[in-house]
Amino acid sequence: MKNSSFLLLVLILFAFASCRDSNPVLTIEGGQIIGVETPTKGIITYKGIPFAAPPLGDLRWKEPQPVVPWEGVKTADKYGDAACQVTWDPQSFYGREWRASGSVPFTEDCLYLNIWTPAAGKTGKKLPVAMWIHGGGYREGFSYEPEMDGGEDWASRGVILVQVTYRLGILGFMSHPLLTAESAHRVSGNYGLFDQIAALKWIHNNIEQFGGDPNNITIFGQSAGGGSVQSLCASPLSKGLISQAISMSGGGLLDVMPAMVLDTAQMANKAMMDYFGKVSLEEMRALPFDTLLKMSADYTAATGKRIMPAPVIDNYLMTGNFSTVARAGGIADISYIFGFTANDMLDMTKAVADFCALRDKTSDKPAYAYLFARALPGDDNGAWHSCDLWYVFHSFRHSWRPFTKGDEALSNNIVDYWTNFAKYGNPNGRGEGLWTAYTAESPNFMIFNTDDDKSVCTMSDTPEFKGPSPRK
Repeated sequence: MKNSSFLLLVLILFAFASCRDSNPVLTIEGGQIIGVETPTKGIITYKGIPFAAPPLGDLRWKEPQPVVPWEGVKTADKYGDAACQVTWDPQSFYGREWRASGSVPFTEDCLYLNIWTPAAGKTGKKLPVAMWIHGGGYREGFSYEPEMDGGEDWASRGVILVQVTYRLGILGFMSHPLLTAESAHRVSGNYGLFDQIAALKWIHNNIEQFGGDPNNITIFGQSAGGGSVQSLCASPLSKGLISQAISMSGGGLLDVMPAMVLDTAQMANKAMMDYFGKVSLEEMRALPFDTLLKMSADYTAATGKRIMPAPVIDNYLMTGNFSTVARAGGIADISYIFGFTANDMLDMTKAVADFCALRDKTSDKPAYAYLFARALPGDDNGAWHSCDLWYVFHSFRHSWRPFTKGDEALSNNIVDYWTNFAKYGNPNGRGEGLWTAYTAESPNFMIFNTDDDKSVCTMSDTPEFKGPSPRK
């Protein structure tokens, strides 16, 4: 009996130790954390890891500050709050599609990231890392919307997925002469981009604890996230931190949407604040977010002038728009994937082709082009802007749409291409494959589509943009 009891105790202790080995306590900036095991065997997720201090009070409209340390072991089992933003109309197209808005808190305390890894605590593993930047016009969205729930798929393919949040709208991109004057670098605005760079640096400094390689970090994003990818690749502040980049519907060499310069941006915001008699930083920082939103709307209604949140050329974080910096040879000399959808907001064919052609002429690092052409099932809106997110994250389980076996196959192909690119800088993997780099001799796009129950991935030098979707 004693022997049996002793054996049982040994087995229990062994099981406990094994569990802790598979989900170890990690030491990172700020303190110790432990993650949560996912339904996918061997994959641990860490939700709501702070990568900077909460940008509250006097830290509103300042560059992100170091993480505030915590006591004990933090259980990273809950997503952090999303950035302050407008709640989507649930009857709007994207409100119906994503079914996400209003499901999470929107607060200023929003600088958190989420990680999925198959190698927690294995500091010598050196797995590739992919940092995701969500879109939403620099004014809405969050990193863990249902359509972006793909961490287990990515981690199961040997790539650590990191999702980052950043400040949005007037809190993320407010320029003003008073803010510029108090800045050590004499800049203002771009706080959302500063957040992204802070997250990138955090990953570089801490990802080894999660089994990641700090010298192999891919950044990827869609829409404003794709534009952010381009801004980070052009910024001197992220030099040496990015190994590969994927810009989805981010533009390419798109000169029709030049970035605003700092002087213009800050005077526009000053005019709005002056209109309401707000002439000190103390007053502005004391205003609730909802009040700031109302002021912006009322100002537009009264003057016809609209304040748009967007990156600004401040000659510090951004020395020019992406197109200008790329043509001057100032962007990160890495491998790229650039693409868009067949019913995107605008035709990016030339902008993507021009970028890839420029890279072919000026660098030995490849650039790959694609067009996502699959018209999504369930309605007649085609391959609308951002619909490819369902496929990049293989997140169909959250969608109302009647996806087919062909969609499943296409999604698996795309996740394979994206994760291979994160591993090797080549979507095909270690060697040659179907998806060839865009060159002067072979100016081809990868076309993603389906045929009945099959995935159809073909190369073409005539990608067909079909016009913006009405998104009914």
